Amino acid sequence: MNDLTATGAGIGRSIAATLSRLTYDDLPPDVARIVKLFTLDTLGVIGGAAKAPGMADLLAALTAWEGDGKATLLLDGRRVNPASAALANGAAAHSLDFDDQHDPARVHVFCVVLPAVLAAVEAKDGPTSGQDFITAVAAGVELFCRLGLTCYNSLGKGWHPTTALGSISAAAAAAKIFGLDAERTLHALALAFVQLSGTTQFIADGALAKRIGPGFAARSGVLAAHLAAYGLTGPWRFLEGEAGLFKLYERGEVKPEILTGGLGETWHVRDLSMKPYPCCRCVHTTIQLALELRAQGLRGEEIDSGTIELGEVNRKIVGAPFDRAHANPVVHAQFNAAYGFAAALTDGKVEIASYAPDRIRADDVAFAGRFTTIAASDIEPTAIAPARVSLRLKDGRTLIAERWTMKGAPDEPMSEEEVFAKFRACLGWGFDAPADAVLRLQKKVMALDTLEDARELVTDFLACRR
Repeated sequence: MNDLTATGAGIGRSIAATLSRLTYDDLPPDVARIVKLFTLDTLGVIGGAAKAPGMADLLAALTAWEGDGKATLLLDGRRVNPASAALANGAAAHSLDFDDQHDPARVHVFCVVLPAVLAAVEAKDGPTSGQDFITAVAAGVELFCRLGLTCYNSLGKGWHPTTALGSISAAAAAAKIFGLDAERTLHALALAFVQLSGTTQFIADGALAKRIGPGFAARSGVLAAHLAAYGLTGPWRFLEGEAGLFKLYERGEVKPEILTGGLGETWHVRDLSMKPYPCCRCVHTTIQLALELRAQGLRGEEIDSGTIELGEVNRKIVGAPFDRAHANPVVHAQFNAAYGFAAALTDGKVEIASYAPDRIRADDVAFAGRFTTIAASDIEPTAIAPARVSLRLKDGRTLIAERWTMKGAPDEPMSEEEVFAKFRACLGWGFDAPADAVLRLQKKVMALDTLEDARELVTDFLACRR
């Protein structure tokens, strides 16, 4: 356990001061480009969620209580208050489990930060330049990554760190858009902490709440920054206080020095991973192993049984036995290593259609039910990338395959063309989007630093809806 008293008071104040001073000129060129690429990816994933389970119900629930507002529900174009827009768009960004992740920190960042920034941009009077937009996103994302690294075992304790830590990060980003000074930025972060929530129980129960969690965080962050702008205050020792994040929520299992060390100069944004498959990141290496075995000629009908070995935290998240009759098949399959392996081996690909209920319940992937997932003794408990599969074949042979890296991570990145292809595929799936509108949006995002008014992103996104 770390000695929190050694850090002294005022960690949140230090963070707020640094982020409030941050300008576009402080961003290294590669960081600005990363922000643009992941903004593109997230907008694509939001569009892909147009037909995702629960999204129509969420939009109906939110609009049942309000009329026209200042911000846009991206999936249907209706205008609502900015907090509701952040909630709905954040939920859409996460609903396919196709959004980015900082693998070491185990947080999905853009699904929270980008919807919060879009809502703040629309809520604000007057235009926000593309450079200011990029700076705000970078600030929120960087804080998010650092919070995840600081609270290194949050997921292992049952928190959903994307939801829990996302509210603070979204507040930081929205505060940049609203132009808050250091003191009001501090209170925005603190007011977001007061709203902190998040649990992995929705994963265990296969509930649609899983996809709404990041929306809750985006909503809380925008609301916190808005309240702070009007002078409301929060507990300034929200991190290191006796009832702050570190002690109350994380039980002292934290590395506080990560939060402030090199903030504004050293960028953990560079360590983000983009997802090639629409499911929990803990499953991705298992999927890759299946694709490699398929390329070698293996087919599902040859398998008698199998064992998947993962790190202990991964096993807790995606190691449940595969249940074809699960009441909530989509979330269950997205968080099931055995299903991911079976779908990849059977189809030679894993895409949004792989997680349709009829596909999950099909006979040709039923062999996933003969797999057991265990914690590997030689894999670090919190390691996310490594996986090993041991297969017993019907002819008596045994096959063993393992992998220690993961596609989409900084050490095995998706190419720019792969990113663009995913963007086009998502908007095609969700909206049947016209190719010219998709290309226009793609070019607009990649030239974001030249825009005088970032609200053009919303206009061009809506043009992709038929």
